[in-house]
Amino acid sequence: MSTTERAVRLSNASVRRVIEPDTELPWETLGDGQLVADELLSVAGIAHALSPEAKARLSREETASMVTTGLRFEAGLIAGFAAQLIEADVTDPRVTYMLHEMGEETRHSRAFARLVAELGPVARNPLERGLPLRARKRIARITAKSPALLTVFVLAGEEIPDLLQRITAEHPDTDPLVAAINRYHRAEEARHLAFARMTLAEHWERAGWLERWRVRHLAPRAIGALLAALVHPGVYRSVGLPPLRTWRAVQRTPQRVAVRHAGTRAVLGAMLDAGVFERGHVPRAWRQLCGVDRHGEPIGDHLPLPA
Repeated sequence: MSTTERAVRLSNASVRRVIEPDTELPWETLGDGQLVADELLSVAGIAHALSPEAKARLSREETASMVTTGLRFEAGLIAGFAAQLIEADVTDPRVTYMLHEMGEETRHSRAFARLVAELGPVARNPLERGLPLRARKRIARITAKSPALLTVFVLAGEEIPDLLQRITAEHPDTDPLVAAINRYHRAEEARHLAFARMTLAEHWERAGWLERWRVRHLAPRAIGALLAALVHPGVYRSVGLPPLRTWRAVQRTPQRVAVRHAGTRAVLGAMLDAGVFERGHVPRAWRQLCGVDRHGEPIGDHLPLPA
């Protein structure tokens, strides 16, 4: 099946099931306590003495942080697609599907924004100012004009949250609304991942040397920073934990490393399939991010994902 035919099929799937988050999600079921089980909190595996009340607050602050990061990421995706549409052939079925995807992303973002408002987080994000903010804005501007780089970021920004959302939605102790939002998001993101995978080779073929350099060397570092920023340091301050020390410790826990490896290896696999890299020549930054050798094969001990 050609890329054009697959784009038509994805558009047809988007037409068949349009979900309006304000009316089709169970907002009334949001509880006022802990939203996810202890083992799904980012501090699982770190010694702490949090009370049940503090763990409940932490779960709400973590959820708000992650969906806010998701909203900002999807804004970058929409900006990148919009930049491509300025010069695109509007009769191309790829363009039609991109418009479907942008519509779905805006609905996801409305759901995320409403959830944050319902949760009422108090934690301040130190990554929203200074050098981290300037770097994020710079990368966003570059990415909007770089289709191959954007597609790699789309894969990372969908694969890693998809993994976390699957784990969260399938856990019996997850809050019903949070589980429903995760299932809703995953259902539509599956199509977005399929579109990114099928267009990556086309974008890579047209990419210039600078964009290719950025995919090889900038993207893995930015993806690692994105994953680390899903739960920002201010979240830990809100429950009395040392913010930076806890944040750094979280990045090294077996659970977090397992999530990073599983999510980013899926991205690397798509890049290998698209011919971005050849097995035996995976760049060092990607090897470090994914925990793989130069052939893209996992190295080291197998780390279990959170149950």
